[in-house]
Amino acid sequence: MKISKKEILINSVKRVVELEKLSGVEEFCIAGRQVKKNTKKHKKKVSLEEYKNNISSCQKCPLGKTRISFVFGAGSPKAPLMFVGEAPGRDEDQQGEPFVGRAGQLLTKIIESIGLKREDVFIGNILKCRPPQNRNPLPTEISACTPYLLKQIDIIKPKVICSLGKFSAQTLLNSETPISRLRGKFYDYHGIKLMPTYHPAYLLRNQSGKKDVWEDMKAIAKELGLKLPQKK
Repeated sequence: MKISKKEILINSVKRVVELEKLSGVEEFCIAGRQVKKNTKKHKKKVSLEEYKNNISSCQKCPLGKTRISFVFGAGSPKAPLMFVGEAPGRDEDQQGEPFVGRAGQLLTKIIESIGLKREDVFIGNILKCRPPQNRNPLPTEISACTPYLLKQIDIIKPKVICSLGKFSAQTLLNSETPISRLRGKFYDYHGIKLMPTYHPAYLLRNQSGKKDVWEDMKAIAKELGLKLPQKK
């Protein structure tokens, strides 16, 4: 999916505007003529559960008509660590929960390897609905769904985001760089440190990638000040 610099800029502006609107900003300054009006202090801060209820009937793109479940994500509303995958698969679409298949079981082990549990973190995806036949998300679907992810991040305020797999990392970073080159270091994402790593589904097919993921997770644990469990 090749995106021009102009499209990247436009999409970035759209995302910022969407996030500002969700945060209570109603007016924006254009050419110095209009002063934005922030009504956030007059608006009660929405909880993660309330936000889920507000958007779970979304029909902003055609996936709303083909999905079984709107997979909002799951985990702690105060999670220090947030995982972001690509999109729900068949199992996730049927159960309404993220990462519940074999890849999800492996993700659970990855989380536990740094002394955390699934309920301690938040797990979500770029898209909230399953694309037909698990195809890659389309640009229009990403544009429709990204503001939801941004709002989730704004509510949770994680210290670290871990993007799972090529598509998630490239989408969040507006990059076409291979995941093998993106992983292993932190990037800035809206003021939050983001660490790309391999998707658990990839690890099920390529055992050699587990060592790299372990290194990435150790870096995340260090950033969060976590003490790694002693190996038995």
